[in-house]
Amino acid sequence: MFITKKKRFKIKLNSALMFGLLIISAVLLAWFTYKNPVEYDWTANGRHSLSDVSLELLAKMPEKIEITSYASKTPLLRPAIKKFIGKYQRHKSNIVLRFVNPDTAPDETRNLDITVDGEIIVRYKGRTEHLKTDNEQVFANTLKRLLRNQERWIAFVEGHDERSALSSAREDLGGWANNLLKEGYRIQPINLLEAKIIPDNTKILVIAGPTGNYFANEVDTILNYIDNGGNLLWLHDPGSLHKLDKLAEKLSIEFRQGVIIDTVGQEIGIKDPTITFITKSLYQAHPITKDFDFVTLFPMAGAIDIEESELWTIKPILSTGKHTWNETGELKDEIEFNVDTETQGPFILGLSMERDIEKEEDDKLITKSQRILVIGDGDFLSNGYFSSNGNGELGGRMINWLSNDDDFVLIPSKTVMDAQLKTPFIILGILGVGFLFLIPIILIAVGVFIQFRRKKQ
Repeated sequence: MFITKKKRFKIKLNSALMFGLLIISAVLLAWFTYKNPVEYDWTANGRHSLSDVSLELLAKMPEKIEITSYASKTPLLRPAIKKFIGKYQRHKSNIVLRFVNPDTAPDETRNLDITVDGEIIVRYKGRTEHLKTDNEQVFANTLKRLLRNQERWIAFVEGHDERSALSSAREDLGGWANNLLKEGYRIQPINLLEAKIIPDNTKILVIAGPTGNYFANEVDTILNYIDNGGNLLWLHDPGSLHKLDKLAEKLSIEFRQGVIIDTVGQEIGIKDPTITFITKSLYQAHPITKDFDFVTLFPMAGAIDIEESELWTIKPILSTGKHTWNETGELKDEIEFNVDTETQGPFILGLSMERDIEKEEDDKLITKSQRILVIGDGDFLSNGYFSSNGNGELGGRMINWLSNDDDFVLIPSKTVMDAQLKTPFIILGILGVGFLFLIPIILIAVGVFIQFRRKKQ
């Protein structure tokens, strides 16, 4: 078939136009996607999109959130911060982000105590918080702190060799207390001999495993705090009450002598039978344990008995299985259950008590819910154990409940479940053969076919 020069020119012109249109379409598509980005998160737990927790927090903050980042003009820092905050702006339009170059505003940077390049200050309803990393969990904690309309002080009683909230020793509570600081609480040790009274702004009083006896006036101070509607977390280790008998009587509880023995650990290689395991079926119905699926460990725990009370509404939270028993003998050699002298489970390991109490605030008489938690162990929140399984999460829920922050009790920590792509070997084989052989063969065949048609024409 003979092709004239005019027709050949039209074919070439048409090819050039089509190529030009293809380039223009690609450029326009790139520009459109840059201006209107669309993202899809296919990770199993939505790791690259906002969690339900963050969305709930944003819904509680209708007013404008002002975010200022003190970031230098480096190629990667500002775009990364803008992308991180952009995830929140897509769900809340009145989040305002601005950048300040710390190199050109040294006085402002110094006065605000900015210590990290890229440090963020979040402002909401006149309150400010600093943020030093673009991490959703940290940012969620920042929003929680901004939502709280008052300082939440947790007072840890000291002076009787209690577990310290300021120490990093294995038996102390420094790690857990540090997590509470990140949640927006304020930590303050209190010596009742020196202070004489518990400050009115104390949201929660913590008695954590004393090993020395309390004086009578200290006990009276604690009882007055309870009578006035104060919230309490009592972590009692098995053994002596150290002159806190009146407090136990006030709360209508009794601690059993002995240590709970749990043989479940031996099935998973843990030889120490004094570690009690609490699994999903052993958590009792309570706001603290709702939808709580983690296993928690309680080393050297003791059982609690509930007495009849007209003052408190008492609810068990943690209980042991029927296979446990209360060992009253020496913990040495092989420990066995003695039917004559020891009691078999289940036992109550942790309980809550609650009552409505009238209290005067701002010259008004209001009714508030007084809340108390008693746990038959203090080791589970110690530096040696609080990061094990769900111990720290449970401790955080307890504090949130005690501080009447019911909305925050169910906020879980976000974890990475799918950091690696795991593909069956047969699928990898198919993909390998396809990319190495099938696709090249198809492309070659298409090329040969097109060339053959051209020659035939």
